[in-house]
Amino acid sequence: MAEVVRDLGVSEGTLGSWVVRARKAGGDGTLEESGRDELRRPRQKNAELLKDNAQLVMERDVLKRCMVLWVK
Repeated sequence: MAEVVRDLGVSEGTLGSWVVRARKAGGDGTLEESGRDELRRPRQKNAELLKDNAQLVMERDVLKRCMVLWVK
């Protein structure tokens, strides 16, 4: 439980209350298709942002090199 709390960045009390509510709501712990879609969208967006960030870092490095050459 401590590892999950650290990963999620929440307190143990918060996680505990989520577990209690989930158990009261029932279910077998599997996600419906809509739940899987909800998780898939942020993961795809994160992948896009990481790709964009890598591109921007590369462009910044090129500009730094150009600036050094221009100053010389």
